[in-house]
Amino acid sequence: RSIIGEMESLIVAYSGGTDSAFLAATASEILGNKALSVTAKSPSLAPAELRDAVALAEKLGLNHRVIETHEVERDDYAANNPDRCFFCKDELYTYLSDFAKDEEYAVIANGTNIDDLGDFRPGISAAKQYGVRSPMVEANLTKSEIRHLSEGMNLPTWDKPAQACLSSRIPYGTMVTVEALTQIAEAEEYLHSLGIRQLRVRHHDTVARIEVEPEDFLTLSSEEVRTEVVSKFREIGYSYVTLDLQGFRSGSLNEILARIGKKS
Repeated sequence: RSIIGEMESLIVAYSGGTDSAFLAATASEILGNKALSVTAKSPSLAPAELRDAVALAEKLGLNHRVIETHEVERDDYAANNPDRCFFCKDELYTYLSDFAKDEEYAVIANGTNIDDLGDFRPGISAAKQYGVRSPMVEANLTKSEIRHLSEGMNLPTWDKPAQACLSSRIPYGTMVTVEALTQIAEAEEYLHSLGIRQLRVRHHDTVARIEVEPEDFLTLSSEEVRTEVVSKFREIGYSYVTLDLQGFRSGSLNEILARIGKKS
């Protein structure tokens, strides 16, 4: 609160997740309309996530704007190399930097927290290049602390499962396309409708690899649900549907990078 209070005005990169919602709500409380929360709409953001972000912004009374970004049209992003996230954030921060200059906002901030610094996140490098600040890092806040503080503020996102852009479901080196992102979004929204909160649908061309928490295995393996899931996924465009027995883990497609690193 002290760090934000020292800012004359602020643009928050707001996705509606736990971290950015906490930052946006706090900035709005301290700076009022001098804090603007901006959500980037693109095929890499699940439509359900966009709806939730807009609804929460309205509920909290945020000064909020939705913009369109076009990272999927960039060759360096669509190539889907391990540094893909850098180009996504480069697209976002290019727009936000121009907007901040035109509208005279003093600072651009994101929801990065201390725990994020230990993960593979090329987007953090892009933030540094554009001078984007991370107030939660500056305040030395961890993810668990942000959840605890969010609960105290009655934010509904306090226990929201972590999300990443839909492109993170596509293996590195496989081209990111709007068609694939649309398939993933539809498949995940369907599984959420079954009451499963934490999940990923990993996209392997004609194969969908479902990751859920082990306690949700029984839900998906019942005869009725299993039949319905297979039917729905084939309707979406998948020929084969598999359940990953290792269960949900964030960033599972980064596991191949670790194995390559050990070999080299």
